[in-house]
Amino acid sequence: MFTKLYEKIKNFIVQNYKFLLILIVLYFGFTYELPYVVYTPGGLVNLNERINLKNDKIKGSISMCYVSLMKGTLPVLALSYIIPNWDIEPRENVTIDNGSIDELVEVEKIYLESSIDNATIVAYEALNKDITIKKEHNKVIFIADEAKTNLKLGDEIIKVAGTNVSSIDDIKRIVSEHKVGEKLKIIVKRDKKEQEVAAQIYQVKDENKIGISTITTYDLVTDPAVKVKTKSSESGSSGGLMLSLALYNKLTPEDITQGKKIVGTGTIDPEGNVGEIDGVKYKLLGAEKKHADLFFCPIENYDEALKVKREAKLKIKIKAVKTFNEALTYLNNFSS
Repeated sequence: MFTKLYEKIKNFIVQNYKFLLILIVLYFGFTYELPYVVYTPGGLVNLNERINLKNDKIKGSISMCYVSLMKGTLPVLALSYIIPNWDIEPRENVTIDNGSIDELVEVEKIYLESSIDNATIVAYEALNKDITIKKEHNKVIFIADEAKTNLKLGDEIIKVAGTNVSSIDDIKRIVSEHKVGEKLKIIVKRDKKEQEVAAQIYQVKDENKIGISTITTYDLVTDPAVKVKTKSSESGSSGGLMLSLALYNKLTPEDITQGKKIVGTGTIDPEGNVGEIDGVKYKLLGAEKKHADLFFCPIENYDEALKVKREAKLKIKIKAVKTFNEALTYLNNFSS
């Protein structure tokens, strides 16, 4: 039986080997990834649909925009030479050497969580709505190459040298109070369990360091209660400004969009400061493609946005802002 089957397979291969070789070449040609990625204009996420609060007066929309990133297969790279604004970038320029892919994904998820928390704080406080911070979580988002530690990206720091910490300032203060070369015991929460790790103090420009950066997320209690829906594929902090505006619009009896399609990008901190982002070119092009009326961007990205608008002959209005309040004031007086 097996001999007959073997003979059939062999005969089929002999008779069709050219066709099979073409299939193999095509398969690897379309799936093999070269060490490049391709940036393309992205799309929009209508934040009105992501927030559980109701406001029937809203006629327009507030959306954040994203960059599309495609793997560097041969067909994609070939198309990038034909299609405008499909830009090739070496993969090493968009990845981080420190940490595994899983850890990097974890960090981007933390950025998203922090962005939602910050936007919620900004919107509720702007309208004097009830909001309480029940607890702060300080999570590791960066570990320097020179750091001597078994901390991991995504670790939540609970204690350093026996002292509870609530912010990166607490960590810096504790590290400054110990000697260079000393190993500090650190209690972290990792995979939902507490465990002990360590970090050795070293010095840079007369300042004691353990070589990490953290970001803060919060346990918030709000009235009215709010929930922001996200997808598993979403991450990062660049939607913070637009989310704070969308939350504000859901909470206020007015419609700050005035029926317009408002799009933008920029990080937000708990004080309402807007921060720089990457990929403004692709976000702006995506907003234009979706016929947005207004595009907000951080002041640091304004020159690049204006250059893209000029070169691509875009019609969309661009407004650079430094704070949430600047964006809100502009919307209150905006007309297309």
